[in-house]
Amino acid sequence: ATLNLLTWIGARTTTLRLGTAVIVLPWHNPVLLAEQIATLDLLSEGRVDAGIGKGYRLSEFEGFVMPTKEADARFEECLEVMLKAWTSDTPWSHKGAYWQYNDVVVEPPSTQKPHPQLWMGAGSPRSIKQVAKLGFNMLLGQFDSFELIAEEIALYKTEVEALGSTFDPMSVAVARSVNILDSTDDYDKAMKNRMAARLRTQNLAQQSNFQDTREAAAAGTIYGSTDHVSKEIQALHDIGVEYVLLNAPAGITTLRRFASDVMPAFADNP
Repeated sequence: ATLNLLTWIGARTTTLRLGTAVIVLPWHNPVLLAEQIATLDLLSEGRVDAGIGKGYRLSEFEGFVMPTKEADARFEECLEVMLKAWTSDTPWSHKGAYWQYNDVVVEPPSTQKPHPQLWMGAGSPRSIKQVAKLGFNMLLGQFDSFELIAEEIALYKTEVEALGSTFDPMSVAVARSVNILDSTDDYDKAMKNRMAARLRTQNLAQQSNFQDTREAAAAGTIYGSTDHVSKEIQALHDIGVEYVLLNAPAGITTLRRFASDVMPAFADNP
């Protein structure tokens, strides 16, 4: 119920961007989803960042009674319909493999034009090239290594510029699990909780390459003292990352400490 939550947040804020990371398109009726996102964008005066993806967790597809083999095709058709819904001022029709519509007009129109900001999850050269071709912003995986992130950004930049567009570093977002911890005991407890959470996710996703090790659990995390967190954020900046999405398992406590103890170190960054 991401959009429900963002509607609640949007009503209580005035400048905060309202983002999803990500809405799995194959599970949704594209016309209804386009209408819901446009409505939120209108109510929030153009603050929506709609993150979209095709999904990967087998149990979730089974829960929606949907074959995973249809994920790619459903994603592409759903996106096609949503873009048509946002950009058409006159009635339109669609005859696809999964959805059919006759003489449809989707209202209300979004505040952002031609549609709300779109972010697309990418984790392979093929998907990175697809994001660039579509002209969307790119969301990179939380578990990608620094080396892989640098390669992914370089490929995206190359593809964007090859299409005649200007690459904007803020069009790439990298997610990281951040936890500010003051002792070794706190770190060990946090990693134990993370390993348990990853195991639950594995049971849902049924990934064949899953590794149940502390080293694997630590991948994609920035856990430690404020100095350590600051250094890791700087390391991301050094490889070209300008936009970091914080996944804070400790909640508001971590976010407040990040704001007071880490952010000032980057106040002078452009």
